[in-house]
Amino acid sequence: MHKDTESAARLERRRNRETGFSIVELVVVTAIIFIVAAMAVLQLQPAWQQIQANAALSQVKSTLRQGREMAISQRRTIVVQFLTAGATPLCPQAGNTFNCIALTLMVVSPGNPPTQAIAANPFLVVPLESNVQFMSYAGEPDTPDAFIGAGPTAPNGLYFGSTSGTPTSGLQFQSDGTFTNGNVNPVNFTIFMGEANIPTTARAITILGNTGKVTGYAGTGKAWFR
Repeated sequence: MHKDTESAARLERRRNRETGFSIVELVVVTAIIFIVAAMAVLQLQPAWQQIQANAALSQVKSTLRQGREMAISQRRTIVVQFLTAGATPLCPQAGNTFNCIALTLMVVSPGNPPTQAIAANPFLVVPLESNVQFMSYAGEPDTPDAFIGAGPTAPNGLYFGSTSGTPTSGLQFQSDGTFTNGNVNPVNFTIFMGEANIPTTARAITILGNTGKVTGYAGTGKAWFR
C-alpha cells in the first residue's frame, strides 16, 4: 500500500510538471516581456515626439488663421497673446503644458470718436500640445521668410521683426487681415517651437504683417521644410 501511495504521488507531480510552469519559468517569461516592451517604447518615442510637435504646429496655425478670418469677417480687431503656463489664470499650469495662445476681441465703445478696449476675457485659449513650448535651439537658422535676418538666439521663441519677445503695445489682426502691433503698424512675426533638448522637434510659424499670411515650417534644428 505504501508503494502504491508513493507511485501515485510521483505520478501526480509528473502530471503537474507537464501541465504548469515553475516559478523560475514565470519569472523569466515576465522579464522578457518587460524587456521587449521597454525596447518598443524606446523605438516609438521619437515618432511620438514628432507627432506632438506637428500637433502643436497645427494648433498654432489654425488658431492664428481663425483670428485673422474672424477679424476680416466681423470687421473687428482681434488681439493675439502668447502666454506662459502658470503666469496668468488664462493659461493654468497643468501637466506638461508650457504655453498657451489666446484670442480676444477689441470692444468698441461709442463716442466721438469711438474708442476701443480689449475685452475682459479671451474668446479662445488654446494650451500648446504637451511638452512643446515656444523656444528655439542653439544653431537653429532663421526661417526661409528671413524676418529676423539671422538665426534666433536660443531659447527665445518669439520675434517681431528682428527683436525677441512681443511688442509692449500688443499684437493684433486688423479688419483688413493685416497683423500689427498695438499702434496699428504691420509687424512681421516669427514663432519658434519645440521640445526641450530635442532639435528634431523644431517647428516654426511666420506671420507676414502686410497681409497676415500664416506659414508653417517643420525643422531639424539645422534646416527648415514646408
